[in-house]
Amino acid sequence: MPTIPNPLNFSRPLIMGIVNITPDSFSDGGRFLQRDRASKHARLLIAEGADMIDLGGESTRPGATEVGLQEECDRVLPVLEALVGDGVPISIDTQKTALMIEAIKLGAAMINDVNALQMPGAIAACVGSKVQVCLMHKQGVPGTMQQAPKYQNVVSEVRDFLLARADACLAAGITKERIVIDPGFGFGKTVQHNFRLLNELRYFTESGFAVLAGFSRKSSLGAVTGRDADGRLAASLAAALIAIQNGVNIIRVHDVKETVDVLNVWQAVRECGASPQR
Repeated sequence: MPTIPNPLNFSRPLIMGIVNITPDSFSDGGRFLQRDRASKHARLLIAEGADMIDLGGESTRPGATEVGLQEECDRVLPVLEALVGDGVPISIDTQKTALMIEAIKLGAAMINDVNALQMPGAIAACVGSKVQVCLMHKQGVPGTMQQAPKYQNVVSEVRDFLLARADACLAAGITKERIVIDPGFGFGKTVQHNFRLLNELRYFTESGFAVLAGFSRKSSLGAVTGRDADGRLAASLAAALIAIQNGVNIIRVHDVKETVDVLNVWQAVRECGASPQR
């Protein structure tokens, strides 16, 4: 079994490149449905500076329909097998326990679950391995989650949910260093909810757990810019920088090369500020 980094090194923010092996993802659906095209795109993202790759075989965009287990496995596992020896951690974006088990056997470094490991057996599937887990918050299910999301206090409710799921993982034996939390931008949230969460990410990054933020090309950015998914690069970079400045550990993005540039400038300014004044 391939060696899995455990835990990931968060001495600086990491960039997670997105590879959707789906026909219907909101931004790049259908572009990488074949194994060879998906693997080639993942390797391009790695060459551009991705620290890790997130493979997903089921769209969880608003309005998406569920994919059967076998179909999702057939999309994801061959690409994982092709990439796992390339030296970059591979994350698997799935809610399905059976796929988690197979992906862990093949050497996945992270299970990225929009359902926060709530399915039967999901936590148990991860406990005995070295795999890291990303626990995401969502309200409702993808098919209907954007119809009328409501919160009394979106920041505290999302944070409380994530900390409760993290506690469930800790109680089962998953160590704190292996747990990442994700507020789930766009998953059962209005535009205002999403921007409030982005503005107040410190409430999550100061929790003691690593935090992932995925705002890349999402519809909330389109709501304030008037641009479609392919025209949201500048807005995605702005959101990424805000997240980084708020202490996020992983930025999940479609546009790796450009996000690397943002991160490099941020680091250069930070290092300059840390130098003795002359």
